[in-house]
Amino acid sequence: SKGYSLLQENYYVLLIGGVTVLTQKPPVLSVRKGETATMDCNLGTVTSTVYWYKQIPGGVPQFVLYFHYSSSSPTYGSGFSAPKFTSTHQSTKDYRLIISNVEEGDSAVYYCETWDSSAVSHKYFLTDHKTTEIFLPPPVLTVFPPSSAELQSNTASLVCLSSQSVPFADVSWLAAGSPVSSGISTSTAVQRPDQTYQISSSLTIQTSDWNMDKVYTCKVSLGSQTSEKTIKKSECPTE
Repeated sequence: SKGYSLLQENYYVLLIGGVTVLTQKPPVLSVRKGETATMDCNLGTVTSTVYWYKQIPGGVPQFVLYFHYSSSSPTYGSGFSAPKFTSTHQSTKDYRLIISNVEEGDSAVYYCETWDSSAVSHKYFLTDHKTTEIFLPPPVLTVFPPSSAELQSNTASLVCLSSQSVPFADVSWLAAGSPVSSGISTSTAVQRPDQTYQISSSLTIQTSDWNMDKVYTCKVSLGSQTSEKTIKKSECPTE
């Protein structure tokens, strides 16, 4: 069955009258389609209500639910309900968001927030978006060799196309197994008619290295999911 990756880091909230650090875990959670995903949030020094939000990259945050440890059930935002989304508490400061029957449409950034009733009755949040949970299939890569015309000069280009379900990814190149730090040009994501996204990355290489059959690798990462595609002259059809 298809697997999805859940990547999660820490998130910080700034409150008037002091600073509260909210911590989400685990760092990485792998789930399969149809399974249940759980993520925890510790409110730090605050004993209060937890607010959970979902944000699709490029979109605005959507309010999922809020929950207080004294409540029997969460209060939901528009478009969210049980049993798909629910929340529990382990203590007055430890909360859990539960997403049942995970599917690709759940791909998003999820983060927790809280507020301090002593903070002049206002909620002030510092959203650095470092808390990231992403359910994603791995990207599909295609690498193209230099054209015959390019190979007449001293330098040429390799092109890597990445097809993926979201408009962001980390693209890198390796030459003979070592990371490349220069000569890379990567485009922003373009949405295709099938609702997938495509990122193009080119690497400028020395024609002499290509002719010596050096191996080049395009590497694309989405959360903990990574795809790689290698290319070298001897494996490419001759024109």
